[in-house]
Amino acid sequence: MNASELGLPMAVPAEGLPARVRIHEVGARDGLQNEKAVVPAVVKAEFIRRLASTGLTTIEATSFVHPRWVPQLADAEQLFPQVSDLPVELPVLVPNARGLERALALGARRVAVFASATESFAQANLNRTVDEALAMFEPVVTRAKAEDVHVRGYLSMCFGDPWEGAVPLARVVGVCRALLDMGCDELSLGDTIGVATPGHVSALLDALTDAGVPVSALGVHFHDTYGQALSNTLTALRHGVTTVDASAGGLGGCPYAKSATGNLATEDLVWMLRGLGIETGIDLGRLVATSVWMAAHLGRPSPSRTVRALSHQEQ
Repeated sequence: MNASELGLPMAVPAEGLPARVRIHEVGARDGLQNEKAVVPAVVKAEFIRRLASTGLTTIEATSFVHPRWVPQLADAEQLFPQVSDLPVELPVLVPNARGLERALALGARRVAVFASATESFAQANLNRTVDEALAMFEPVVTRAKAEDVHVRGYLSMCFGDPWEGAVPLARVVGVCRALLDMGCDELSLGDTIGVATPGHVSALLDALTDAGVPVSALGVHFHDTYGQALSNTLTALRHGVTTVDASAGGLGGCPYAKSATGNLATEDLVWMLRGLGIETGIDLGRLVATSVWMAAHLGRPSPSRTVRALSHQEQ
């Protein structure tokens, strides 16, 4: 019997934590966009369907970017209609007005724009300055809101940049305020290269609160480069954050930041939350099986420790 079958982990609630957390699943987009090989649309669709069967309520489906920039997601038009009937939220990334129009034409009701807190990453990812990128996003957000579409604002490099090093808190707060002021409904704070530590997370969340950014509008997106993703997540939860990004099986990183490693694995997050008595609505066994299935398609084992432990994969 594995740990889950034995009723483990034992739920021991801790004070000061939310009763429920919404997991924003990014494996099908942020995870698969970093694969060297192109995963067929039919496999991606099956992956999303299996993820939906686990109890996940938000599954980021794809990105409407130019195929030259992210060839792994060039099949967005083919993929989205295959999963749009699912009873879950299916946000998609839209880099510009053209991407938004493509997404709206297929009936997307949740979109995301992808901004940067640093000039170096804005140039690497968007070939623009931070201000130029925000100017590009403003009409996109305005158009989306006119269509009553939910808009998420991703903000990368919130805790460190591979070219610039440490990122001042005030700079992150300023871009967050700009995204909210232009109409974004929620923000995802990205630790793109995985260098955040709990004290840094706490300081940034305090600075955002002081600047009038409601914690209810915030999600966190941690990478596990230095093994800090879960401790950083727990710190965010203690500050009232209830939306956490994670990737099934720990898939993904960032194609424009070479030092970035995988996202926080959804299974590892669910294991921790279950042990804290926090509800997610997710069937962990079914989620593990889904990640094992996708790992087989990718030809390698999942990096998630929980997947390996519960599926008896090689450690």
